Amino acid sequence: MVNAVIFDMDGVVVNTEPVGLEANQKFYKELGIEVTDEIYSDFIGNSDKNIIQKLRSRFNLEQSEEVLLEESYKYYFDAFDTSDELELIPGVKDLIIDLYNNGMTLVLASSAAKRKIEAVFTRFDLHQYFKTKISGEDFEYSKPNPAIFDEAVKQTGFPKEECIIIEDSTNGIKAATGAGVFCIGYKGEHSMGQDTSLANKVITDFKQLDYKTIKNLI
Repeated sequence: MVNAVIFDMDGVVVNTEPVGLEANQKFYKELGIEVTDEIYSDFIGNSDKNIIQKLRSRFNLEQSEEVLLEESYKYYFDAFDTSDELELIPGVKDLIIDLYNNGMTLVLASSAAKRKIEAVFTRFDLHQYFKTKISGEDFEYSKPNPAIFDEAVKQTGFPKEECIIIEDSTNGIKAATGAGVFCIGYKGEHSMGQDTSLANKVITDFKQLDYKTIKNLI
């Protein structure tokens, strides 16, 4: 029986694709590098820190990680603060409220930086529904390393056999599998070719889930 749900954020709770794409294109242009769709797709589910490490290595960038991170955040929040395209994934807030109202413990485990998580949760009034929010910036390795989900399970207060993870990215689903936690793969219209084949269950619409369905999923 399920007692806790661990949510990824980008691509599961909120569609940050328009904001991220706009910001990153400007950032990459400033750096004078060309990041192909194939490279960009591989970044999905990684922390900002790990993405910067990969960029520095692949393109031999001279700037420090700290400088590049701050520059990338400048572009991201410029886009975030002015975007009218940023929106929650359809149906996810209804699911969050349904789970919360029925006593389910909710935890966020996102590769995003803490400042990005706080901005999203404030903009869409989500703080009260989650027991805690965990950021990938606190871990040395990004998804598909399972460390963030190991910690998320610990934070729920329940054994992993009573938890599920909702993920959309190839790396995130691999991390959930590595943590030994039942994973629901969300395959939405903005999934950008992510592989959900390792997920225990795949959905294409959050209307496919509710408290009763999830409670008895395992």
